[in-house]
Amino acid sequence: MNATEAVRTKLEVREFSSKAVPQEVKKAVLEAARLSPSGSNTQEWRFILVEMRSSLGRLADDSTSGKWVAGAGFAVVVCTNPAKGYHLIDAGRAVQNMEITAWDHGVASRVFTGIKADEFRRDFGIPGDLDPTIVVGFGYPAKKLFGRKNRKPLSELAYLEKFGNPIGSTYG
Repeated sequence: MNATEAVRTKLEVREFSSKAVPQEVKKAVLEAARLSPSGSNTQEWRFILVEMRSSLGRLADDSTSGKWVAGAGFAVVVCTNPAKGYHLIDAGRAVQNMEITAWDHGVASRVFTGIKADEFRRDFGIPGDLDPTIVVGFGYPAKKLFGRKNRKPLSELAYLEKFGNPIGSTYG
């Protein structure tokens, strides 16, 4: 699928099937993260691939909002350096690349940021100069996905030249 189609159709999923995700798809997801842009090309993010069922359970236990990740096929913990002012943007860019790449392979995903940092550091060996910033769970959807995204029209979200100036029907 092309990038526009992937963005248009990708949905968040928190229920995954037990079908194993092939190693080559996991590698493609990690490569997509590695190829992401980063502020000043620092490439300061680091990625922890979590695929063992027991480790996915620990991810769930160490979260405040990601209990569902225990049922994922695999997950990636994105760690960033909070000393870099752009670290959250860098994490977001890497996550978007990973999710779109996974979706291109039919693999769904969902993110969570409710992280108990001390527990993550202990359980996943994250050094003190990095923060566990965001976690992405991946897997094949448990149910067939259908329907449309529930999104506001562009005319309610985008403005021309300055805030409040309607974009008009050309773009809306």
